[in-house]
Amino acid sequence: MAHTANNILVTGGAGYIGSHACKALFHADYTPITFDNLVYGHRRAVKWGPLEEGDILNRNRLDEVLEKYKPSAVIHFAAYAYVGESVLDPGKYYRNNVAGSVNLFEALRDHDIKILIFSSTCATYGVPQRTPILENHPQHPINPYGTSKLMIEKILRDFDTAHGLRSISLRYFNAAGADPDVEIGEDHDPETHLIPLVLDAAVGKRPYVTVFGDDYDTPDGTCIRDYIHVTDLAEAHVLALKSLERGAATTAYNLGNGQGFSVNEVINMARSVTERGISVRNSSRRAGDPPQLVGDAARAREVLRWKPRFAALEDIIASAWKWHLHNV
Repeated sequence: MAHTANNILVTGGAGYIGSHACKALFHADYTPITFDNLVYGHRRAVKWGPLEEGDILNRNRLDEVLEKYKPSAVIHFAAYAYVGESVLDPGKYYRNNVAGSVNLFEALRDHDIKILIFSSTCATYGVPQRTPILENHPQHPINPYGTSKLMIEKILRDFDTAHGLRSISLRYFNAAGADPDVEIGEDHDPETHLIPLVLDAAVGKRPYVTVFGDDYDTPDGTCIRDYIHVTDLAEAHVLALKSLERGAATTAYNLGNGQGFSVNEVINMARSVTERGISVRNSSRRAGDPPQLVGDAARAREVLRWKPRFAALEDIIASAWKWHLHNV
């Protein structure tokens, strides 16, 4: 089958990271075709190519879209991604994330598409044995969400062996921030990410921010996380795509800043950026929250030539604040 070289199917392209990736693809002279069921994605976030409504569990719809656009590659974001919900309703996560991915991969096999970028997660590592985390760190996820993503990574390796579907799995740390041009940003419902919750408190949408645990073995007692700007994440997908186009083998890369910031540091920086008071309530630890998650992204920097442009926490929060003021 002849493929259209610049057409890239983006499952979940109406979501937070997916829409930023579509913008990056467009500016790299690709045409992103968003395939999204709009359960969590937003129609208004699809601005750089066509939107095809559909679900990855619907094989007929996948076939229609693949036949219509004949994409040369796929970037696969479509997934449920609420850790807490995955613990309460694991079947939903295994059905959508795992069974849906198998359905997609079999469609790619049958349409002779050989390149895929997969949106994976640092949650595949579980509680870190050492930090910063390297790609060869043992993968022992502690919730069904992380397990579903690890299963997909393994399935992709098997599909490469059996069908020649080469893939790069990108294991994100904490995606944060918003498009510097304020065209798209972070808008989840329900919202569970720290930075938008803090900014909600800054604008008065929430009375306070809840800090889950202030007794961790960290300098200020609160959890430390590695925040990576969503625009930098999006750029890494384009670089991974180009790497596979040049013939790269199936592999995985961490995407993070390599430095961590505590919950209290994020709140204090948000106070500084917004110049507003932000009230805090301390609560008990959440089950399954490791004290520290920081990634080593040296391989992505070296092999993909990935250079994050918005590494400073101040820049990440400032971009999110700009979006927040326009859209919340």
